Amino acid sequence: MLSFAALTLRLGSTGCRGGRRNLATVVSGNKTSQLVRERLKEDLDKMRGQFPGFRPGLVVLQVGDRDDSNLYISMKLKAAAEIGINANHVRLPKTATEDEVLRRIIEVNENPEVHGLIVQLPLDSINPMDTEKVTNAVAPEKDVDGLTSINAGKLSRGDLGDCFIPCTPNGCMKLISQTGMSVAGKNAVVIGRSKIVGAPMHDLLLWSHATVTTCHSKTTDLAAQVGRADILVVGAGKAEMVKGEWLKEGAVVIDCGINHIPDDSKANGMRVVGDVHYPSAKEKAGFITPVPGGVGPMTVAMLMENTVQSAKRFLKTYQPGKWNISYAKLKPQKPQPSDTAIAHSFTPKTIGRLAREVGLFSEEVEQYGTTRAKVRLEALNRLKTQPDGKYLVVTGITPTPLGEGTTTTTLGLAQALGAHLHVNSFACVRQPSQGSNFGVKGGAVGGGYSQVIPMEEVSLHLTSDTQAVMAASSLVVDTINARVLSELTQSDKALFDWLVPLREGHRKFSLSQLNRLKRLVIEKPETLKPEEIYRFIRLNIDPETKTLSGSVASEMMAVLALSTSLGDMTRRLARMVVAYSRKGRPITTEDLGISGVLATLMRDAVKPSLMQTMEGTPVFVHTCPLSDIAQGNSSILADQIALKLVGPEGFVVTEAEGGAELGMEKFFDIKCRSSGLHPDVVVMVASVHALKMHGGGPAVTAGSAMPKEYSAENLTLLENGCSHLKRQLENARAFGLPVIVAINTFSTDTDAELGLVCEQAKLAGAFEAVPCSHWAEGGAGAVALGQAVQRAAETPHQMNFLYDLEGLGNLPICMAKTHLSLSHDPEWKGVPTGFTLPIRDIHANLGAGFLYALVGTTSVEPQSPAFSCFHDNDFSTESK
Repeated sequence: MLSFAALTLRLGSTGCRGGRRNLATVVSGNKTSQLVRERLKEDLDKMRGQFPGFRPGLVVLQVGDRDDSNLYISMKLKAAAEIGINANHVRLPKTATEDEVLRRIIEVNENPEVHGLIVQLPLDSINPMDTEKVTNAVAPEKDVDGLTSINAGKLSRGDLGDCFIPCTPNGCMKLISQTGMSVAGKNAVVIGRSKIVGAPMHDLLLWSHATVTTCHSKTTDLAAQVGRADILVVGAGKAEMVKGEWLKEGAVVIDCGINHIPDDSKANGMRVVGDVHYPSAKEKAGFITPVPGGVGPMTVAMLMENTVQSAKRFLKTYQPGKWNISYAKLKPQKPQPSDTAIAHSFTPKTIGRLAREVGLFSEEVEQYGTTRAKVRLEALNRLKTQPDGKYLVVTGITPTPLGEGTTTTTLGLAQALGAHLHVNSFACVRQPSQGSNFGVKGGAVGGGYSQVIPMEEVSLHLTSDTQAVMAASSLVVDTINARVLSELTQSDKALFDWLVPLREGHRKFSLSQLNRLKRLVIEKPETLKPEEIYRFIRLNIDPETKTLSGSVASEMMAVLALSTSLGDMTRRLARMVVAYSRKGRPITTEDLGISGVLATLMRDAVKPSLMQTMEGTPVFVHTCPLSDIAQGNSSILADQIALKLVGPEGFVVTEAEGGAELGMEKFFDIKCRSSGLHPDVVVMVASVHALKMHGGGPAVTAGSAMPKEYSAENLTLLENGCSHLKRQLENARAFGLPVIVAINTFSTDTDAELGLVCEQAKLAGAFEAVPCSHWAEGGAGAVALGQAVQRAAETPHQMNFLYDLEGLGNLPICMAKTHLSLSHDPEWKGVPTGFTLPIRDIHANLGAGFLYALVGTTSVEPQSPAFSCFHDNDFSTESK
């Protein structure tokens, strides 16, 4: 049986029968394109076998609504569906601006589910459009039309295996090959020099070793040029321009033209013809493509081929569910330099690059310089159908001045999981406040080779969230003072005119004012009676009950951390009780008419801040509620976005400040109730030094030398301190999850001491106990911890709360107590017993959504540190 090529050669012979030459063989684009499509189907079947559920993605971007463009697009979409490509048509209106088109292109460029992007030309907009700029905005690796300057440049210099070839010229080459004619050594003539057909056609023929002549509108004696052509490709856009008598006997003629000429025999009065006069050309050519049914179908087929080729290239580096992320290689030094020296020895990658690596789109990232950024909440909406990753919470034993290292462990574990165990990992930590920056904790987040960098940026203003909270709290206090003064000095009419000004004969109530009227059961604000005006404008605030600025700021930070959306934050702010009337009625920020302004002040603060660890793993640094007077956890939104970004096989490591009885309990019973998220594993951090202090070792104050009892081996003291670890393990295990003890090691720890802690932890019910050296080695020092976490996450578990919410307004309880002891007395270490917990008062943080019980002498106003670190900080114009 003859092949198609052999058959066309036989039929296309230049010999004569009975004195007449045979007609040219018609090279059908319909038949050839069908063969291409069948081959592509087979390729996609193989892809799906290797990557179940995978489908190449194609987007056709159209501006306007031209009928001819719609026709071409429908052909492309139909072909894609037939092959198995997931194609989408994105249509922008004629009113679209160039910037809008470019933004949409960038969105598609960054979408890993799309492998091909076509910008349908012409751009049918009423606004000016730079077509070159728009087409060049398409990522070269997704430019399946082959129209970007990068792809065109690679083609022109012969890099055919490293570019996308424009579809029409590529289709033409496939049709030429179907004739069986070898291109090498032949004379080829191309009529037309457009970037879509003529210019790339010239390059393709040239790199196939033909001698190529390009003709155009300025070419003289066109017929003579055509007469020398063994291969003629015409894309001039002029109906039936090339006549049959111009052709060389037996030439291959590829007609790319699509033109409409009058024809009364047609229903619509028009007939489609090419750039070659087909009846006369067929008498002389050896092979010829028809119009329609020639080059057109092949153009669509080559578009599909390029899309599949793009998907194949993508799959070469694709790992399902894995980020394509780069990690820094640590080279820990001994003796170990200071945290500052270590931080300054690394140059972080740009935050834009990190955002792309973890799957964020540029429209979802607001950069603050080159190493930090806000992530817009739109990312959470886009990823809402993505399954969550594994969720880990890092807690610790009760803190001591010797340090436990929960933050350092959080970061070291994230580095181990990401840079060393090669799973997607995200750390979520609290932002340092200036109180801790210049207090005993010092600056930065983490320490040694497990910290967030740049340390100066994370330690100071970062992205100004704290400043927004402070501005909002000051506004509340100032508004209360102004309202008290105004109610004392102004008449009802003057006060009403001040609150709801009369403009052009009408009064416009704000949303918060309308809500207040609704609560007062005043239904017709436009016709208020005098007594209703009085009830509306007179809050009668008792000055003795107004909330202090620090307390307002504390609850606002708690609100920010517990909010699940911008709307949720707005509603929480409106519910905040900031004073009481003389009759004991609560006064909210909405009663003051400022809830909307507060939300405006904090609208950017609700977005998590993206940074990175020493090894280049991503970190969200967001919110800083204190654990002694609030919930002590980083934000819900940071955890939610991170869980979506890591995917179902990844891990999010979040931190609960303070001991397990404080920050961790609040994490579960307050934060998890608000978020609806349930962790998989608890990591409890302990250190030999700290356990010795809980075992009865001498007290240590900030800045003082470490007593010898903590640096020398003392198993008795350590074993006594392990009773505290056991109690905290009981507290953690009460929530029904596997608990891993991470022992943050120091150079003075002995093998016997570490073995004792591991033994005691396992006896107390720990899933595993693992010594870690992440402070000195980075993620490499926490690999064993990461592996233990992976094992624990796979075990059956069911999280539970410690109490239900029936009673007391159905709100959870936040114990406002010292973080330095299991008891109310910060001096009592170990496991204090035989005491009564003194609750001196209970208040409601209705905005944050919890009741807080004041324990002992704890104050809701943030306390100044006993020792400040500002003595060790200074500014130098030569510093980084």
